Amino acid sequence: MSGSARPPWATGQLPAPRHLRPVGEPATVGRHERRDTTPAPLVPAGDHVVARLAPLSTASVSAADGVEAVDYQLVRQLHERVVRAHTATVGESGGGEAIGGVAAERVAARVVGEWIDAQRRHRLIAPAFEDALLEAVLAELAGLGRLQRLLDDPSIENITILGCDGVRIEYRDGRVRTSAPVADSDAELVEMISNLARRAGDIGSTERSLSPSRPMIDLQLADGSRLAAMYVISPRPVVVIRRHGALAVALDDLVLPQYSMLDRLLADFLKAAMAARLNIMVAGWPGAGKTTLLRALASEIGSSEWFVTMEESRELGLHTTGAHPWAVALETREGHGEVGSDGRRAGEILLDDMIPMALRLNTARIIVGEVRGREIVAMLQAMGTTGGSLGTIHARGPQMVMDRLVELVLSHSGEHSVQRAFRQVAGSVDLIVYVSMVDETSIGGRKHRFVSHVLEVDGLFPDGDGVRTTTVFGPADAAGAGRAVPQQLPERHLARLRRAGYDPQPLIAHRQVGRWPRPLNTIVGGDG
Repeated sequence: MSGSARPPWATGQLPAPRHLRPVGEPATVGRHERRDTTPAPLVPAGDHVVARLAPLSTASVSAADGVEAVDYQLVRQLHERVVRAHTATVGESGGGEAIGGVAAERVAARVVGEWIDAQRRHRLIAPAFEDALLEAVLAELAGLGRLQRLLDDPSIENITILGCDGVRIEYRDGRVRTSAPVADSDAELVEMISNLARRAGDIGSTERSLSPSRPMIDLQLADGSRLAAMYVISPRPVVVIRRHGALAVALDDLVLPQYSMLDRLLADFLKAAMAARLNIMVAGWPGAGKTTLLRALASEIGSSEWFVTMEESRELGLHTTGAHPWAVALETREGHGEVGSDGRRAGEILLDDMIPMALRLNTARIIVGEVRGREIVAMLQAMGTTGGSLGTIHARGPQMVMDRLVELVLSHSGEHSVQRAFRQVAGSVDLIVYVSMVDETSIGGRKHRFVSHVLEVDGLFPDGDGVRTTTVFGPADAAGAGRAVPQQLPERHLARLRRAGYDPQPLIAHRQVGRWPRPLNTIVGGDG
């Protein structure tokens, strides 16, 4: 590349860094191609502030494969210049918050191009550095800053941040590593998260706020990742980002080696349960794979069916895959202003507010992303009058799910009779599917996620003091900690399953054996 030639993405000849080019298009054009070296107009004549920006600071440059690392002080300077130029062009107030759109991206390309041209008068700059610098500026425009490089890495599963310089990365293969700071100060980190919260509405989510009066936040990022953050109540800001796998996942996919959450018998049984419109509660530890299984169950819903999903922060994404054009995705909304006499802020909408409205929308199926509070009462009432509804709940073991549900009912319904709480749960939930996780990352292994139990809810014990269940699938080992294999035939719902086309004979043929294609391959040994 000639030292005087402008990079093609700075002159409108985009091939460009990946933010500005189709997937698979190269970042640079061939050396033989002629380039227009005349800069495109950016700001009124005589205004060349970009060329006067400080050169790259050697104090903050590191080398990776011979390419200079991006200086984020420079990125902030260029970002501020882009915001001012974009504001002057479109006549809108951008301030320090994120701006976007093709016009802003083109302004960014021109601003970075002018800086590159100024630097080339003194030294050579690699095309890879041009790409990296522009991508960093575009990430700053999107409001993600240095988080963008982590969100772009598909091998990352979770990102945990404790202060601007404490960054912990959990990879999908079980590795845990620390990473470079995501901001220069805690204040900058808080400002970044606050801007993301204010812009949540731009990506179809409900706008959120992070402030001293609201020091905790839960929101969805543009790529579907879930972000939870807090400050003020902790010594340093805390941010946790949970990355999602594929939004479009089917039960058959969970049988494949990359998931291995189900065997063929489990997948076929759960397909029949969905066809029979049984109400299913998916339970397990945080991070065990409940949301993935819930998406897979929902993939069995017909494309013409009208149904509603409800979440505190949109995470399921069923309305985005194209498989469910009639899915209505609802999300809770924060209130604003003073707290009223009812203990709530004006405009606040909670999950238990949505469930009665969903029933008025003539939906026969409701999916609640996570049940953990007062919404349990409305959800169980809805399940008592619908079929095929789904939900997830945290529980430490399969036998504790019923206790957890009853505990929530007693805590939030005003009901003081344990027997009536048991009756409400038994009359609403048909199946409990428990997802287990064996985590061997601390000893050099990986996380193994799998269904360990499927319990059929059979009603109450004769004295009404408890909910009776049948273990349709459960671990084969005596310790009860392994993967699910057939144990007993369902009793209460077998006729409904047969009417949905299910043949229970394979459960009998593979009792206590299952059809898992390979061992779990844990380090310690044993199936779980």
